[in-house]
Amino acid sequence: MKQSWFAEAKLGIFARWGISSVRAIPHPRTSAPRQISYLEYMEQLDGFTAARYNPEAWAELFAATGAKYAVMTAKDHDGVALWDTAFTELSVTTATPAGRDLIRPFTQALRRRGLRAGLHFSHQDGHLASQTTARPSQLHRPAAQSEPAAPQSQHDVGRQARTQRARMVDRRQIRELVENYQPDLLRFDSTQEHGQERLWANQLPDMIPALGHEAVVIGRRDTDRGRDTPELSTPIIPPDGPWELCYPLGGISGHHPATAHRPTVHALIRVFADTIGSGGNLLLETSPRGDGTIPPEHTAQLTALGKWVRRNHEAIYTTTGLPYGHFDGPSTLAKDRRTLYLICTQTPHGFIELRGLRNTIRRISVLSTGAALPYHVNNGLPDWGIPRIIRIKPPPAPNVVAVELNGELGLHQSHGITG
Repeated sequence: MKQSWFAEAKLGIFARWGISSVRAIPHPRTSAPRQISYLEYMEQLDGFTAARYNPEAWAELFAATGAKYAVMTAKDHDGVALWDTAFTELSVTTATPAGRDLIRPFTQALRRRGLRAGLHFSHQDGHLASQTTARPSQLHRPAAQSEPAAPQSQHDVGRQARTQRARMVDRRQIRELVENYQPDLLRFDSTQEHGQERLWANQLPDMIPALGHEAVVIGRRDTDRGRDTPELSTPIIPPDGPWELCYPLGGISGHHPATAHRPTVHALIRVFADTIGSGGNLLLETSPRGDGTIPPEHTAQLTALGKWVRRNHEAIYTTTGLPYGHFDGPSTLAKDRRTLYLICTQTPHGFIELRGLRNTIRRISVLSTGAALPYHVNNGLPDWGIPRIIRIKPPPAPNVVAVELNGELGLHQSHGITG
C-alpha cells in the first residue's frame, strides 16, 4: 500500500543542521532577541567544519530511540545547500571548510540501519535571493552597498526578478535531490508565506512522479500525497489521514542555545503518547553542532525515550490511535483489535476509569512488566444501554496498561459502536 510505512512509523528524528549551529545565531528571518544582519549571520560559513560528523553514529542513536525514519536539512532558509548542488555556489562543499556532500552518507547510514531517509528543504526568502549566490566577502552584500539606489518601481521589478530566479533554483534543486538521493520523504515549509501561496507550488507536482510510490511529502496540502505538519503541540482535532508533529528537543527553528528550555523525558513521553493516540507521528528535532556532533543533552533525551519505547513497543507499533472519551488520556488499539493500551502519563489520584466498554475483560496488566493489575467492574445497566465502567488500580506513571479483551473492541458512543 502506498505510503503505509509513514502511517505505521510513529517516531522520527529531524536533524536540523546548518551554519546557524556554528554560533547558535538564528537566521535573520526568525524572531530573535537580538536582530542581526544577513552578513553577520553568513559569517558562520567559516566555522562550519563538520569535522566530527559521523552519520553511522547518528543512525545508531536514532534507531535505538525507536525511530523508523529520520530527516536532515538539505537546505535551510539561508540558502546554504548541504550537498554539492550544480545550481548555486552557496553549498557546504564550496563555501565552508566542510568541503563535501553531507547528505549521501546520511541517507546511506540510515538505510543500512533499516530506517527511511527524509530531506527537509526550505525556500529562499525573496528579499535574500540576490544575496545567496556566493560568500559574504564576495557577492553576499546588500544591493545598496554595490549599486546606486534605484527608483521604487525599478526596485520592485528587480526584486520580482530575483524572487523568480530563486524559485527557479529551488525547483531545480528539488529535482536534483530527488534524482540523486531518492528520499523516502520530502519535507517542505508551508506553501503559505505571508498569506500568499508560493508561486512555484503548482509547478512542483511534475517532479513528484520521480519519487518512489511510497515516498511522502510533508508540509504541502495541494496534492494527494501531501501530509499535514503541525508544530510544538498536538492539534485539538487531528488532521485527516496520517500526519506528523514536529517537536524540538530544545529551542526552535534549529536554534538551540545553551539556555534553551529542554523538555524532560517524561514530557517527551507525554507528547509522544498524545501524538500516536491521535493517529500521528512524532518528529523530534535536534540541532547538531557545526562540527557535526549531536549535543550530549539531546543524546541523553533520545536514549532515555528509547528505553521507554522498547519497554512498551507493543502499544506503539502496528497500533491505531483511539479518540479521547473512554479514558482520560491517550490510548491505542492492537492490530487484531483485542488489546487496548491505556498510556498513563500521569498517575491519577484514585483509579483509572475505562468507560463505555462493551467487552468483557480477559486480563489487565502493566505492559512493560506483565504484572497483573486489580480492577473492579461496574456492570452499568445493560438493559438500558448503559455500558459498564472499569476501575483499575494505576501503576506509577509513565506506564502503559494493557487491557486484554474477549473479542474485538466495542465502545459505546452516542452515535453507535466503534468498529
